[in-house]
Amino acid sequence: MNQGSYVDVAVVDDDCAVLEAMMDLLASAGLTACRFSSAREFLDSGALDSIGCLVSDIRMPGMDGWELRFIVAARRPELPIILITAHEGGRQVASPDGHQILFSKPFDAQRLLAAITSVLRKP
Repeated sequence: MNQGSYVDVAVVDDDCAVLEAMMDLLASAGLTACRFSSAREFLDSGALDSIGCLVSDIRMPGMDGWELRFIVAARRPELPIILITAHEGGRQVASPDGHQILFSKPFDAQRLLAAITSVLRKP
């Protein structure tokens, strides 16, 4: 990704199949996206300043999604963050400020897409 070019969604997940599925889902909705196989790769890319939403897995080797969320929230507190996990008991939870949403795998792709498009529309 070129620094300075806006992308709707950055997806961070160490599972290649999830990354491919997310990229296909986002493209089907006409959204631009970039993908990263680790939190460190995302942070080192310089993409943080030019995305509209971050979607990240929680359990990843090295830096996990919770730590990534903490770092991102410190640098861009207004950025919507959607966390996905296979380990949280099948629920969807939104934070009170609407800047963080948790989806459990397997998730309904259309509900996830609706959440992403909703946060992208907020001022």
